[in-house]
Amino acid sequence: MRFIGNKVNIVDKIYGILEKNNINGNSIFDFFSGTTSVSKYFKIKNYQVISSDLMYFSFVLQKAYIENNERLTFTTIIEKFDLKSSSLFIYPLVIVLDFLNKLPGIDGFIYKNYTLGGTKNLDKPRMFFSDENGKIIDAIRTKIEEWNRNNLISRSEYFVLLACLIESVSFYANTSGVYSAFHKNWDPRAIKKFKIRPIETLINNKANKCFNTNSTNLLEEVETDIFYLDPPYNQRQYAPNYHLLETIALYDQPNIKGVAGLRDYQHQKSSFCNSISGLKDLDYICKYGKYKFLAMSYNSEGIMPRNEIIKIMEKYGEVKLEEFNYLRYKSNNNGESQNKKFIQEQLYILKKLWIKI
Repeated sequence: MRFIGNKVNIVDKIYGILEKNNINGNSIFDFFSGTTSVSKYFKIKNYQVISSDLMYFSFVLQKAYIENNERLTFTTIIEKFDLKSSSLFIYPLVIVLDFLNKLPGIDGFIYKNYTLGGTKNLDKPRMFFSDENGKIIDAIRTKIEEWNRNNLISRSEYFVLLACLIESVSFYANTSGVYSAFHKNWDPRAIKKFKIRPIETLINNKANKCFNTNSTNLLEEVETDIFYLDPPYNQRQYAPNYHLLETIALYDQPNIKGVAGLRDYQHQKSSFCNSISGLKDLDYICKYGKYKFLAMSYNSEGIMPRNEIIKIMEKYGEVKLEEFNYLRYKSNNNGESQNKKFIQEQLYILKKLWIKI
């Protein structure tokens, strides 16, 4: 999934740095889970993973990838609709997705608010999805909710289907990767017919747990060997950039406003989008978190100064900073930094040894 700050391309590098510095264990708390790329990586490495995020769409991905630990059978749906496959080697999930892909489109919330046809009366009609794809997304999302409401799918099956839908959306959205704006002309992939795709099932037989909350609320109940933090680096909040994924995940028909059709996100603002409140919360996490090691990903253009981050961490143990070049996410190529292709990725490592009062 296209997502600002997504660590999918560098998580292996991060893991190598942690290993080199003897930062390891059996459990990890992914503090800002996002698209779950770090959580998935450590689940594959056989860690018990605890993950959390303020965004509900992230929680859906966490439930599907991290907490779920089995290949789901979708027995009730398959039997009810007599769904069959010509091959014995096709997973039940794929059979169910094939059924969803054949649903006729409907004029639902996504079509009415985020397609050219549905918003033609606006001064600036929205072009997030083609008319056809908006209707297909509505049909699939409505059917998943109907199945859930009628107890035709388990909670795990529900979250896996939602995760498949959320992951698939990014392949057909007429955007550069974030949903704060849409292209004025159609991206070639946005006019292809929408198809919901299966996600990967990860199994490690650990008691992985997921949360949809501010992770600082969990410091009393979560104890792991490693805390991994990947907070926002600048003043731009994540919620408005991914409002459309949030709306598809919740499908709550929210009041929306503005050219992009934003939902209210006041309860989803991160303190780390302000340097003062970010440093304050970092200090709180370092002090009260129950961990042996804390690792925080940041970068050289982050709003929290390097010396202030180190100053805070040094109150609680031994600190090391590792840096390496990283290709900039293209949606961040703006302002004074628009000509910089690479940024300096930073990994702050804290080995907790003491607490100074």
